[in-house]
Amino acid sequence: MTAANETSAVTPRDERRTFGVACGAHALHDGYTDLIYVMLPVWQAEFGLSYAAIGLLRGLFAGTMASLQIPASMLSGRIGAAAVLAGGTALAGIGYLLAGMSAGFATLVIALMIGGLGASTQHPVASSLVARAYAGARSLKALGGYNFAGDIGKMIFPAALAIMLTLMPWRPALMIVGAIGLLAAIAIFSCTPRLPTERSDPKAAKAQGAPRGGRFAFPTLLTIGVIDSATRMGFLTFLPFLLQDKGASLPLIGTALTLVFAGGAAGKLVCAYIGARIGVVATVCLTEGLTVLAILLLLPISLNGAMVLLPLVGIALNGTSSVLYGSVPDLVEPEKRDRAFGIFYTGTIGSGGIAPFFYGIAGDYFGVFSALIIEAAICVLTIPLAIILRPAFAR
Repeated sequence: MTAANETSAVTPRDERRTFGVACGAHALHDGYTDLIYVMLPVWQAEFGLSYAAIGLLRGLFAGTMASLQIPASMLSGRIGAAAVLAGGTALAGIGYLLAGMSAGFATLVIALMIGGLGASTQHPVASSLVARAYAGARSLKALGGYNFAGDIGKMIFPAALAIMLTLMPWRPALMIVGAIGLLAAIAIFSCTPRLPTERSDPKAAKAQGAPRGGRFAFPTLLTIGVIDSATRMGFLTFLPFLLQDKGASLPLIGTALTLVFAGGAAGKLVCAYIGARIGVVATVCLTEGLTVLAILLLLPISLNGAMVLLPLVGIALNGTSSVLYGSVPDLVEPEKRDRAFGIFYTGTIGSGGIAPFFYGIAGDYFGVFSALIIEAAICVLTIPLAIILRPAFAR
């Protein structure tokens, strides 16, 4: 069966179910990943951690998640997307259950690694399902909606956890969060459509020629994604401490993160449509330039000014990812999409896991302000890289 025939085999009902499952999984998993930022000050006080140790703790979840993206995509091809996505969601929930039961730092480390193992399944499997269900130009918009759903989770979970922490100790709060994952795993396995696997049509591939931009386009896109993710995760790791220095309380830090993620949700959704309209390169240059400017503006202003600025920071910080993820199908052959998404998420999430540790070292030596300035300076490199990609999207 050709790729064209398989695409036509996907019914509108399959599209809706695929989009719903992918968006729900993305919201849950991204919420799981980013509620860690609310916990960092709590764990620092509980265990007396340095900034480097905080960055390492944050990196355990993201690093484990990143290292298993490609195996997760390969396993999905063998046993099916539904089983892998549901199993990963259950593991992520178990990780938070164990974190809630932790009696010491070592148990917490193990729990975060288990959570990262489960979370490794979501990005490559769910995004590939969306790309498989929606063909052509619809894929970029569908992937933009899928990315938007992730930021909905980032808004809901940190805010909910911050409220829960005012009502109960952090351990039972995390156990409740973990139980949600187990329930979601059952729903995901039951509702995920069993879509046909994509295969290329040799005649169509020959007629269409090589993927856009040749062999270097995808690595260049990946490099932009790596820097973008490192900037985002490094910034979010330092944000609670920057706000603490400005006099913010723990509930206000949760609110601040919600504002960032609310802006990020809007940025991912809007930038996917902007990217389809003005092009990937122009959108990346716009969002990355705004990211650098927003970070630098945030440093000297008061707490009230920072709270007003944070939604704009979120728009700039997260908007790039929609056009980057949505461009992956344009730069690889259809039968290589699962692996390409796995590689892309390995690189971007891996850099997001490693960057907080190295930026944390910079924070220990030079202070939070200087570490954030270093992040902004490195982020500038994405703009010339995006310009290099221009020929890949010129046709």
